Amino acid sequence: MTSDRKDKHFRIPIKFMDADPESENEVLSTDSGEEIPLDDLAAETDESESEPVGGPATAELIATRSELKRVEGENAELKSQLARRQADFENYRKRVDRERNETYNRVVADIAAKLLPVSDNLKRALEAEASVKAAESDEFRHFLSGVDLIWKQLNGLLDTLGVKQIPAVGEPFDPHVHEAVVTEATDEYEPDTVIQEIVAGYRLGDKLIRPALVKVATRK
Repeated sequence: MTSDRKDKHFRIPIKFMDADPESENEVLSTDSGEEIPLDDLAAETDESESEPVGGPATAELIATRSELKRVEGENAELKSQLARRQADFENYRKRVDRERNETYNRVVADIAAKLLPVSDNLKRALEAEASVKAAESDEFRHFLSGVDLIWKQLNGLLDTLGVKQIPAVGEPFDPHVHEAVVTEATDEYEPDTVIQEIVAGYRLGDKLIRPALVKVATRK
């Protein structure tokens, strides 16, 4: 029916005065006298001009959606790869930092272990000469002052490196950081209490450089 109407010759639209005034639907008159409402003609024209189902527009839409899904999949995969790379890098950074800290602590501990006997000898020299210092000459007292200064500088250097002295006197005996070389039965201290430090102990963080040699109280 649509093709037949298209083949017909249309005349100038005629509005009939006796038509419903509310609708005022214009019509076309054909050569055969048939009157066709313009609204029906426009609807038929729109239907004839629309793309049939499965046409090029539909195929293009399907292709576009398929490409969109492919791009979204690639984007998700790239994000996943980026997250894995970031996690691997973070683990690598932490491992490098840990290994660097372990190497630093090991080197510092080795150096400190070699310097501690020097500090011990300087301290013993100062303690031995303290009793006779007053009877010595000014030159000898100046010499002892220089030794004391060197001992303090050496201990300051160790402290700067993070080497700390282990608390001993008055502390409960701890076999992890104390080494008991002498025991003494006494009522003055609680049993298993350090009452004297014979040789100072040192540690670097959690790493023990040298245990403290101590005297420990026992029950009398």
